Amino acid sequence: MEPKFSDDATMDEIMRMSPAAIRIVLRHGMLCVGCPIASFHTISDAAREHDLNEQQLNQDLQDALVGKD
Repeated sequence: MEPKFSDDATMDEIMRMSPAAIRIVLRHGMLCVGCPIASFHTISDAAREHDLNEQQLNQDLQDALVGKD
């Protein structure tokens, strides 16, 4: 079974679990690294706030977690 983060994981938690996720965050034009709200925003929150496709962002972050980025 591939590693996965929960739907309620914050962007900060995701970036800490997988430093490769930082590249994905930056690639999507988000500046979550160092942002004080990253410890509160889930993927859904971040996608909505940045007008991004939530499913694509989630998939890209999941891929980074398992080393497919």
